[in-house]
Amino acid sequence: MPGKMRARYSIPLLGLVLLLGGCATGGILGERDTALVTSRYEELERIGERETAGLKEVSSPKLMPLCMAYAKLKRYNKLFPCLDRLEDNVRRGDKRQMDFDEFAKRNPLMAGMAMMGSAVAGGREGLEGNITIFPYLLRAEAYIDLARYPEAVEQAKKAVANIPTQWNQERWARIMTTSMLGLAYALGGDRENALKTATELENTSTAYPYTLLRGDKGVGLAKIYLALKDYPKALDAMEQSKDTLFGSFAKGVADAMAAADTKGEGLWVWQDLPREFIHNKVLFETGRVSEAKAGYDKLLGIPQTRENGDIYWVILFDRGRIAEKEGNRVQAIDLYRKSVDVIEGQRATLNTEASKIGFVGDKQAVYQALVGALLADGQNATAFEFVERAKSRALVDMLAAKQDFAVHTVNAQQVRTLLAQANSAETESRVQGGDPAIAGKRSLAVKLKQDLRTQAPELAALVNVTYSSAKDIQAKLPADEALIEYYYDDKKVYAFVVTRERLQVVWLEGGNLAQDVKAFREAIESPKDDRYLALSQKLYRQLFQPVENVIDKRQVLIVAHGALHYLPFNALHDGREFLIDRYRLRLLPSASVMPYLRPVRPTTRALLAFGNPDLGDPRLDLKYAQAEAQAVTKVLPGSRVLTRREASETAFKRQGTGYAYLHFASHGDFNADSPLNSSLLLAKDRDNDGTLTVGELYSMRLNADLVTLSACETGLGKIANGDDVVGLTRGFLYAGSRSIVASLWKVDDEATAYLMTRFYSALKGTSKREALRLAQIETRKKYPHPYYWAAFQLTGEAS
Repeated sequence: MPGKMRARYSIPLLGLVLLLGGCATGGILGERDTALVTSRYEELERIGERETAGLKEVSSPKLMPLCMAYAKLKRYNKLFPCLDRLEDNVRRGDKRQMDFDEFAKRNPLMAGMAMMGSAVAGGREGLEGNITIFPYLLRAEAYIDLARYPEAVEQAKKAVANIPTQWNQERWARIMTTSMLGLAYALGGDRENALKTATELENTSTAYPYTLLRGDKGVGLAKIYLALKDYPKALDAMEQSKDTLFGSFAKGVADAMAAADTKGEGLWVWQDLPREFIHNKVLFETGRVSEAKAGYDKLLGIPQTRENGDIYWVILFDRGRIAEKEGNRVQAIDLYRKSVDVIEGQRATLNTEASKIGFVGDKQAVYQALVGALLADGQNATAFEFVERAKSRALVDMLAAKQDFAVHTVNAQQVRTLLAQANSAETESRVQGGDPAIAGKRSLAVKLKQDLRTQAPELAALVNVTYSSAKDIQAKLPADEALIEYYYDDKKVYAFVVTRERLQVVWLEGGNLAQDVKAFREAIESPKDDRYLALSQKLYRQLFQPVENVIDKRQVLIVAHGALHYLPFNALHDGREFLIDRYRLRLLPSASVMPYLRPVRPTTRALLAFGNPDLGDPRLDLKYAQAEAQAVTKVLPGSRVLTRREASETAFKRQGTGYAYLHFASHGDFNADSPLNSSLLLAKDRDNDGTLTVGELYSMRLNADLVTLSACETGLGKIANGDDVVGLTRGFLYAGSRSIVASLWKVDDEATAYLMTRFYSALKGTSKREALRLAQIETRKKYPHPYYWAAFQLTGEAS
């Protein structure tokens, strides 16, 4: 976008600048416009905020560069209010990009010559420009980078509807707005409208006098087709985008202006780097590997490439893939690891270059390629550690928008300040351009993250990629327990089998694993027939039978992956019996969670139960849930039950920290699109709305030995691309519960009440894992179908 902004300066003005040698840029344009032209956005921000401080009304020529600075620095909290003010200016008639009077006072001779040369470009109005579309374009760009594609489409449509009519502005604006709209459609998955918009862009003429715009049009088309994965068309568009003679001249002028203040950097970061990346990416994807290799190697040798993390990791990944194709596994592993290091240097997977390059990379694919290469090289323990890192990356991505985490340390305020500083430093370190302060911000971000890991390791695991080594995980495992950690990609399925003594890898049958799990879940939730049995046996043969040959333990800890998070392992059947009959199972979202499981702290075994809360709708009443809550409190002395209006969110927040066991017999709501808004439904009152969300749990502190979620689908969570799962279970673990019992599907009210009373009775004399197992086996005698007994699973500590 900044490169496009520079194209808005008239050709006569650029020509005069070139005639003056380019060295007088600051004198010709002034410090504000010079900072804009030379991509010094932090300086531009300082200038803009100084010029606008305390002013209720700010002219568009001053406000526009400030909004641009916020956009490029990714200061979204400032950008959107700035764009609102700019849009208000446009409504009031101030559509100027340049204040010609200000320019004329500084350079009367240049102003006069510019006016003479602008006669064919619309006179003074043509020189001052028209910013009507820019608030919409900048919002669309920001929404694309934030992956909020429907909002990006809406803003791009508004830009299209406000294209200026002046001949010297209309064509450029049409190409920019149509390109942005097509890209928003493509990245948002609307292929039909993306192709329709691409056709409109292709039909937009760039014949004389619009020859200069041929490159912008070609790049716009290439980004749309790259987002659609139509690589041949993207390559054709890039070939057509090569600079014309006149376009090269104008670009040279702008480069000369920029070079005067950026020590030769020119416009590389903002124009050439994204274009070169797109070109080499489509060369690689269309099979022209040797050309792509040479192009990527050239880019890797340029410092500005390494400063642009959102492009750098993709280049490293693709070069690793090329090395692997060439049979150079050692080089491929090295390149993959460097790509992972770049990925893990950022908290949030904000695709801040998506609007520039039309590409949102799959960062989990890097981990998959690296794990596969390491296993092929015999580096099993290292491969296992990168599986754990992949899970951590996925969790960090899922929680990226959250800031107000509970801090489980004595120096809580100090840790919160440190987290805020780390987030700020990372955001600023992602900026590209010529400002030398950026390198310092990158170093500061690394140091602050290291400090956070030292002072609050559990919190650090939610905001940065952290993991435990294979040896540390082995040391944490009980002597009588085996860990089975699954991992799969499109082609391969692995099971890492870990005990205190050894770590082995078992390669499993691939196939349509996610589809098989889905079919099994659908069958098991139909209790009137036994369709589930054949699928249960198939999944047993695929996932568990091969590892039985290498485990000699009856206590099993399972770390699932992807669709396997939705699989009730206890209901897998070997043809004679279920797994629950031979094994005592527990689960964890990742093995690296083990160090953060709370030690035993409760001094009481009392239980606080919430049953059948009043949700304001009789259709949501759960008759047996109320009886269940009342029954389980009778099992453990000193327990308390809250039902109907008393079973409120407020009561939980006020009283929940004083009990060892917390039991919820209520509805749950699983929100796949917004996992932090998945919730338990409790009674509302004046203080709380009754919706206890996952996001709230990450801001709470509990002291519970066990939380039981006897509710609909409370064990489900949103599975990120590749893995980790964010749901109520994960939230309660972080809040401080050592163990959680939760359900995978909408459970039968009466059968659940039967199971839960037997669970708490058994809990008085055995471990949580064994108590749940015995309760499920006892329930199976009365309700044989797995629909009634297999939904519940234990996550966390088993003892």
